[in-house]
Amino acid sequence: MELIGKKILSTMYVCQINEKNPTDIIKKKCMLSDSQFNDKIEELIKKKLVNEDRITLTETGRDSLRIVLAGGVFDIIHPGHIHTLNAAKLLGDVLVVVVATDNTAVKMKKRTPIHSQEQRQELVNSLEVVDLCLIGQENDIFKTVNHVKPQIIALGYDQIHQEKYITEGCKKIKLNAKVARLQSPIPESSSSKIEKEYGESIHGI
Repeated sequence: MELIGKKILSTMYVCQINEKNPTDIIKKKCMLSDSQFNDKIEELIKKKLVNEDRITLTETGRDSLRIVLAGGVFDIIHPGHIHTLNAAKLLGDVLVVVVATDNTAVKMKKRTPIHSQEQRQELVNSLEVVDLCLIGQENDIFKTVNHVKPQIIALGYDQIHQEKYITEGCKKIKLNAKVARLQSPIPESSSSKIEKEYGESIHGI
């Protein structure tokens, strides 16, 4: 499929998850005039990739995209995060990132995050490599997994989730998703280390 067609389908997918109308977003992202947009949509409808409503994907259109799901706390964005997300995006067409809720972040990191879940979502959404960032569900990661329905779930180098746990959870919701353990370079700094060093430098002034 041509690149512009893939961009249109990817944008429609993201807008379906966000419950937004993709028309203006597609025109801006793909730099299409009204007539060019209409021609492309008609072409995709004929290929049975887009529904007659012109704003949603058919099942075939959805299946033509390779969706990658990645998750984490993302309290302080550092090079390790960027390496991991870049590696995840290379695995598919659309990268959806889930940030942990504040309560989940406390359980995972044993500390209160510096940024709220909404702030962390905004930070991750601002990264060019990320197509969509969502806030996770409390106590059940598979609610979000079932909502996104990815073909690939990418685990970072420092994530505690095991492949078997993810695979079995996907089977329970009847989702055939592959788990990929990303071999990203381990950064010299972590969010916790950055926070600690920053705090020490402030107190030392």
